Amino acid sequence: MLNARSIAEISKEAAGMNFFKVRDLPKKKIKVGIEVRSVYLKNVMFTYFEFERGQEIPSHSHPHEQITFILEGEMQFKLGGEIKTIKAGEGVAVPSGIEHKAHAVTAVKVIDAWNPIRTDYIVSYLDSIM
Repeated sequence: MLNARSIAEISKEAAGMNFFKVRDLPKKKIKVGIEVRSVYLKNVMFTYFEFERGQEIPSHSHPHEQITFILEGEMQFKLGGEIKTIKAGEGVAVPSGIEHKAHAVTAVKVIDAWNPIRTDYIVSYLDSIM
């Protein structure tokens, strides 16, 4: 499930991430109005997303388990057939394989936890300057 990256490469890279400040993590643009920063170990990942108001992650599913927690703002979240607006201090647990989507009602700051890690969300310092 780790695509082209080996566990050894990821473990070596993650070894330097024991202590971190979110503001110091490199970031990359997922699409216009959505940026992500990440920190990870071999089996778990934490991502920090910033959404501009009105931005959306379209409906999708993935094999990863995901827990989303809203730090600031409001997000409309569709999980399976249920739609809820979640606000700062609230969250949603997304099981593996369940279709979901997210829409930023306001500007939003979000933390996601992942297992297994999302190799597509590993942000290198090169990504952050592109």
